[in-house]
Amino acid sequence: MTASSPPTAPTARALPVAEPSRIRRAALRLVRQDGRAFAAMIGLNALAAGAGLVGPWLLGRIIDEVRAGAPVASVDRLALIIFVFALAQLVLARYAGYIGHRFGERTLARIREQFADRALALPAAMVERAGTGDLMTRGTADVAAVGATLRDAGPQVLIAGVQALFILGAVFALDPLLGACGVLGLLGIWFAARWYLRRALTAYLAEGAANTALAEQLAATAAGARTVEAFGLQQHRMTACQEQIEKCRTTRNRTLFLRSVLFPAVDISYVIPVAVVLLIGGVLYAHGTMSLGAVVASALYLRQLSQPLDTILQQIEQLQSSSASFARVEGPGLATQVPPAAPLTPTNDRIEVADVRYAYDDGSDVLHGVDLTVQPGERLVIVGPSGAGKTTLGRLLAGMDRPHTGSVTVGQIPVADLDPDQLRQHVVLVTQEHHVFLGTVRDNLQIASARATDAQLRTALAAVGAEWANELPDGLDTDLSHGGHRPDGAQAQQLALARVVLADPHTLILDEATALLDPRTARHTERALAAVLKGRTVIAIAHRLQTAHDADRVAVMEDGRLTELGTHDDLVTADGAYAALWRSWHGERPPSS
Repeated sequence: MTASSPPTAPTARALPVAEPSRIRRAALRLVRQDGRAFAAMIGLNALAAGAGLVGPWLLGRIIDEVRAGAPVASVDRLALIIFVFALAQLVLARYAGYIGHRFGERTLARIREQFADRALALPAAMVERAGTGDLMTRGTADVAAVGATLRDAGPQVLIAGVQALFILGAVFALDPLLGACGVLGLLGIWFAARWYLRRALTAYLAEGAANTALAEQLAATAAGARTVEAFGLQQHRMTACQEQIEKCRTTRNRTLFLRSVLFPAVDISYVIPVAVVLLIGGVLYAHGTMSLGAVVASALYLRQLSQPLDTILQQIEQLQSSSASFARVEGPGLATQVPPAAPLTPTNDRIEVADVRYAYDDGSDVLHGVDLTVQPGERLVIVGPSGAGKTTLGRLLAGMDRPHTGSVTVGQIPVADLDPDQLRQHVVLVTQEHHVFLGTVRDNLQIASARATDAQLRTALAAVGAEWANELPDGLDTDLSHGGHRPDGAQAQQLALARVVLADPHTLILDEATALLDPRTARHTERALAAVLKGRTVIAIAHRLQTAHDADRVAVMEDGRLTELGTHDDLVTADGAYAALWRSWHGERPPSS
């Protein structure tokens, strides 16, 4: 018997992406959570911008004073005031930046924690179908992009926006006509930015999706390196990766094209308002309706305007990219299961499967009208050829998937409707794919029971035959991360089974859970688990039929149907599919007719 797998592999489906309205609400919520720091940052930036306006205005005053023949002392006094305000601007901007960075780091921490909570609350089936690349890219590259915006781009754009508004206000205060000319001259920037923004978000979302697909391809190739080498699939995998790289290049070129149009248009637009103000201001000065100092100050203000506008436009790429990243980070919140208003509580531990049919991604059914009842405390073993639907049925029993028709209930409550905490108390699925978390042996075990004592941890390890844990140099405090003790596949499997013992669910589903152990160790572990879990319901998807021999009942799956159900002795006597499997397991020939 080999490990079972669904006949039709589920197609990868990307996790949801939040719409713009949800992004705006999420951003406002994050700002409100640290409103004082945000207000202080805005206020200090406004003061810094106001201090920066004094210099050009006083420079215009100096020009007028010199033309009027003012003494040197008067000019020196104005120059000293310019220096004082420039120093004040420096100090205020520095402190505003400091507060802005602290605000960004605190907000980024909230985003990381929220993303982790949402990722852990996602239905397991959705994560599997989305692929590890999608979730990994969102949790690393996308969160990092949002963090860079919160630390750098966001505060810089806010500062630049306040400065730009103050500068335009100063120009209008000097002369409304020159202010209007300056604003009209900046219309080119508005049109260029509008053209860019209408296309940028879609382009950056496409670039992010292409990067995710490439990460998925590379991760799959690296994880299956031995299989690729064994079957000579190197060229096939290289071709698949090159196709994804080409898609990444295409989407990247699209965003580069958008920037190549935006930035030249902006550079030209900077010159126009200054030239218009000097031209019109010169005419007004020639007619004696405006002083030379006012013209120079207006031109300096508009020239000074290029710095904050440059900052805003240069950060547009980062803002658009991080907006797309933020949409992907917020996306898992759309898929998180909403718990019912009143928690559902099973009336008992009886599991019932009624007329269940299931298909992967709208394909053909892989389960066909399965009916099964598992009594509390029963030990049931599910056997059958590879692709018979054993693993699929196990996933439905564990609440990881929901049947398309029919029902899977525990205590008359659909298993898939239980909230994650309650589900773990009732049903736990253990497969042959296990994970060792970074940390110590104790850290890995206390995931299942945070309050478990050292004695309970050692008892759980002993129950699954993990004697090797007693020989570790630091015992339960032995580091299992890189540089420490690295458990092999069998040891990782025993750690997972020890977690099950600590979790103590009323129903345990074992899907080839001892496949990585040698037969003798597996047999010992299964007997130890049976002793520890006495009185609990155990449903085992078995590849070793010796497990079926010790079970209360055996269920035989063939082509997605439950074809036989009974005790080991009854099914052998019936001389059906199970009897044939049993004889094959023992190397016996079928009886001659």
